Amino acid sequence: MGDLARGGTNWSVHLETRQDGPVTAGRVHFVAGDVRRSSAWIFREWTVPDVKARFAEFSPLELWRLLESLS
Repeated sequence: MGDLARGGTNWSVHLETRQDGPVTAGRVHFVAGDVRRSSAWIFREWTVPDVKARFAEFSPLELWRLLESLS
């Protein structure tokens, strides 16, 4: 979905989706070289485009906070 960078630290940000019964679930993956961090399934929407729209509402600061909470 994009990159997240601060002070020489660069993370690739990926959104994973899967069908979970009648809804679509989504979680965020952060990758920096061999280091990977993943959130829980924090999105639950009706469709993949809905999950992507909700993810797009996250600001870079909110993504940093989510990443730091996974440390």
